[in-house]
Amino acid sequence: MTLKDAGELKGLQQFLDFEQQRAWMDGEATPADADERSESLEQRFKYAGRFQKLLRRPQAEAALDVLRLYGETCIPIPRRTERYYWSVSCLPSTSDRPLVRVNASWMELFTLLPDGQDLRARIILHRSDFTTDGSTDPDQLDQDLLERCVARPEDVSHFLCKAETFGVKVRSAASIRKFLDVPHALRAIRRFNLTHMNRGRNAYQASHCYSVADVMVEA
Repeated sequence: MTLKDAGELKGLQQFLDFEQQRAWMDGEATPADADERSESLEQRFKYAGRFQKLLRRPQAEAALDVLRLYGETCIPIPRRTERYYWSVSCLPSTSDRPLVRVNASWMELFTLLPDGQDLRARIILHRSDFTTDGSTDPDQLDQDLLERCVARPEDVSHFLCKAETFGVKVRSAASIRKFLDVPHALRAIRRFNLTHMNRGRNAYQASHCYSVADVMVEA
């Protein structure tokens, strides 16, 4: 595939061409990331207090473990694209009171919330990755496929979003980790994340928490 001139490229196209992105999405290659991260000390200190509050939550250890897996497997070249093409918010002040939320462009990608002493996750995906015929028809959603992606069938549910997206709700850290590991689900997550990281600069740069990102990129 021929790319446009470098000055016209948006999002990940500045770093990875479409063939490289597809190879990563399909699990065929892992592109080389930057050795160092670009960082704002002011931004780091701004959310350091929230990170300490997160560490005092009973779900902190499980949440950080899941985020480590998510950063390793679900975001391409995370160091090179940190904050400007994806970001993670710590204890964001929204009505659902999440622990963390990962965003790209204007879109929520992945959210972890408390569920008693355990976790639950909300993952936004392309509907066509989980329909029986590859369409966007909500009546064709494959519930059996969703249930095979978690540890227990009762741990997964879904809700419809606008356009051709839908949200998957997963309960328990064990089922969340399995969802991030099952090849079909992982490819669907990667495809959705690529879609939005390619749309341009991240709108949530100001809420990026470097302390949480440290865990995600193994700093």
